[in-house]
Amino acid sequence: MKTTIATLKKMKEEGNKITMLTCYDYSTAKLMDNAGVEVLLIGDSLGNTMLGYADTLPVTMEDMIHHTAAVSRGAKNALVIADMPFMSYQPSVYDAVVNAGRLIKEGHASVVKLEGGAKVCDRIEAIVRADIPVCAHIGLTPQSINAFGGFKVQGKSEEAARQLIEDAKKVEAAGASMVVLEGIPAKLASIITKSVTIPTIGIGAGADCDGQVLVYQDMLGMFDDYVPKFVKHFANVGEVMTKAFEDYKKEVKEGTFPAAEHTYKIADEVIEKLY
Repeated sequence: MKTTIATLKKMKEEGNKITMLTCYDYSTAKLMDNAGVEVLLIGDSLGNTMLGYADTLPVTMEDMIHHTAAVSRGAKNALVIADMPFMSYQPSVYDAVVNAGRLIKEGHASVVKLEGGAKVCDRIEAIVRADIPVCAHIGLTPQSINAFGGFKVQGKSEEAARQLIEDAKKVEAAGASMVVLEGIPAKLASIITKSVTIPTIGIGAGADCDGQVLVYQDMLGMFDDYVPKFVKHFANVGEVMTKAFEDYKKEVKEGTFPAAEHTYKIADEVIEKLY
């Protein structure tokens, strides 16, 4: 059964946790889809994990459309959500709606995600009026790294905590169908989750959120440029891949690969006629 926004809302109501992972390509999307992960997020984190940037800010709409379309072709059951990259929605409401539409029309996403609370509610409202579902994102918002002065936990003071609760309520009122809570204290995330009727998806926000998301290269031990506190390695795939690459290099150098079973045959009499 295809996962939809309605599916996720019902999961929240029934206390059934939601699983989300980032995804950036067709083959990985197929694996995650077959594993039953409900939501695939084409995050602008691809700037770090796929393109090698120091942060997400250089990621373009073309980057996002390219990767979203690839994931969409591999996801038969999972809900596909695409990030709106930096400056694709900040300049104006018009830009927000047009670029959200491109992610749906060209990238074949089902939902778009944008960062910010009360200050982007006019964008959320306009996008929703265009019949495009929106996932909000509050707390530690990576596109605001320069304003934050780095990747810092948000909502630790009373004022900041109250603001995040209000932000969650306001994005819901603006029409957001779900909200990502990133880098905030677990107890605060629990309060927010109980304060809204839309699903909350945590990343570094504790276990009381309605669901969880991780960058898949992080949880598989494939990306070690930096490892946030909230990351758990569910497998050391990076080590397995490195060993496979090393073994491949060794066998090619030694001449043991390809072996006879990896080659195609031709009749000897055909070869003899070539000399």
